[in-house]
Amino acid sequence: MAKTYHASRNAMHLSSHYVGFGLAIAIASACPAASVTRLSPGVWGGDAAILEVTKDGANVEFECAVGVITKPIVLDAKGGFDLPGTFTAEGRGPTRDDATGSVARYVGSVKGETLTLTVSAEGKEIGSYPLTRGRQSVLRKCR
Repeated sequence: MAKTYHASRNAMHLSSHYVGFGLAIAIASACPAASVTRLSPGVWGGDAAILEVTKDGANVEFECAVGVITKPIVLDAKGGFDLPGTFTAEGRGPTRDDATGSVARYVGSVKGETLTLTVSAEGKEIGSYPLTRGRQSVLRKCR
């Protein structure tokens, strides 16, 4: 009788391994793979800013400044991003080609065809800009 008990206990132990393995496979196949959503290259325009997305980041033009997002824009699950870049204020008159600007943060949120871009430099918020995909804007520059 001890052999029978021992054999059935081994069978139950082995059976639980198969059930556990099968459950792990079922859970893994039910979960969708995390997808990376990059903001596709193109123009997003607004009344006071233009965002030109490239495969490597973006160039931003403001009425009185320019900026660069220095990494590709990859959206999180909620359609947002928070990326480093530079921000260079411009004024009247000529601008220097070698101006490096300030370290900046570009925080964005995409909902449909609208992107809200919030820009901060040196710990201060510069502004928040609603932009529309494909809108060709004309900015009044400070020059």
